[in-house]
Amino acid sequence: MKILSRLLEAMFLTLLFSCSGTSKSPFVHVENGRFVKNGQVVSYIGTNFWYGAILGSEGEGGNRERLGRELDTLKALGINNLRILVGGDGPDGIPTRIEPTLQKESGVYNDTIFAGLDYLLAEMAARDMQAVLFVNNAWEWSGGFGQYLEWATGEPALIPAIDGYGPFMMKMADFNTCTEAQELFFKNLRHIVSRTNTVTGIPYADDPTIFSWQICNEPRPFSRDKATVDGFCDWISKAARMIKEIDPNHMVSTGNEGAMGCNEDYDLTERLNTCPDIDYITAHIWPFNWSWIRETTPQEGVETAVARTGEYIDRHLGIARSLGKPLVVEEFGYPRDDYRYDEASTTTGRDAYYAYVFGRVAESKAAGDRLLGVNFWGWGGFAAHPEGHTDWQKGDDYSGDPAQEAQGLNSVYIHDTSTLSVIADAVEKLK
Repeated sequence: MKILSRLLEAMFLTLLFSCSGTSKSPFVHVENGRFVKNGQVVSYIGTNFWYGAILGSEGEGGNRERLGRELDTLKALGINNLRILVGGDGPDGIPTRIEPTLQKESGVYNDTIFAGLDYLLAEMAARDMQAVLFVNNAWEWSGGFGQYLEWATGEPALIPAIDGYGPFMMKMADFNTCTEAQELFFKNLRHIVSRTNTVTGIPYADDPTIFSWQICNEPRPFSRDKATVDGFCDWISKAARMIKEIDPNHMVSTGNEGAMGCNEDYDLTERLNTCPDIDYITAHIWPFNWSWIRETTPQEGVETAVARTGEYIDRHLGIARSLGKPLVVEEFGYPRDDYRYDEASTTTGRDAYYAYVFGRVAESKAAGDRLLGVNFWGWGGFAAHPEGHTDWQKGDDYSGDPAQEAQGLNSVYIHDTSTLSVIADAVEKLK
């Protein structure tokens, strides 16, 4: 009853404020290039919690007791913004793909995952937390572009760990010009955005627990071909408009990495975000993945990583100012010391890197600038490390590292006390 009454109150306030013409809406929205909720400017330190809907289910992979502990811990740290995958696409049992997935075949759903998402949102509402919900994925670990192309063309999806990243990325470029694959995604998108929560009875479109809808995780053109680049911008714009038509209450973001997801082209980054239905700009930053650091001990590469990260943020802040939109660095990660994954490994390099990125948000808030949020990747919390293997296997706990990555590589666990201290300090500075 507490959850339902809270959401009903939010709906009443939305109606009241829309009639009175004030901007004090319980839905986060953009005013004068800032996030605003209930008349107050919003900035935040958040995390990625991609597996939240699976954990909230009562089916395979579900663990509601653990979910409650994770949410309570995050809330105590001051983290109120979680970036979450709505659900994976395609059959289970595919190498490097997370499971269980939501959409087993095009238009055929595993309702236990939907129910898990409903439960997750209800539990987040009870804790005054908000979710960025991303729907699609450019990468293989949740099905993504490759699965939609397979459904549309009948050609098996490529798996980078088997087929190589070069052929995989060349194939993923096809999604940007494949009308049939895009239409299958749009059908799924409409189904999700128009959903009503089975726990609360509140339509997603009327739920202020949702911070924003996100079209895709790291959509890229994957090619410099003009038709492909044009198709990339076009389908993103079409998806954003589609969401706004169904749900005018919530913000929309692309989920793009910024320039690194736009052929390292800042002009293309600006073009992508010029779309009027895109409310804020996203950027992702991966110093190790992008070869910004090459040291065998990442804790010794922090100075270089910070310098490159500062330049990257500054360039995207310039675009944000030009377009009059906020900027969120919604994905960034740094390896554990010495590239170790085990529970005994330390995080001195990561802690220093996190402190820098978090500090940029506090600096931006103090200056009235546009960097208003960050989500570190990712939350591992109470997950147990796998025993006797590195990659995720069925039955392992879910952590911040999806199935294609070494478990522990980028996760923040409950035992990472030094990192938790850095997070808590950063949250305190934003108050």
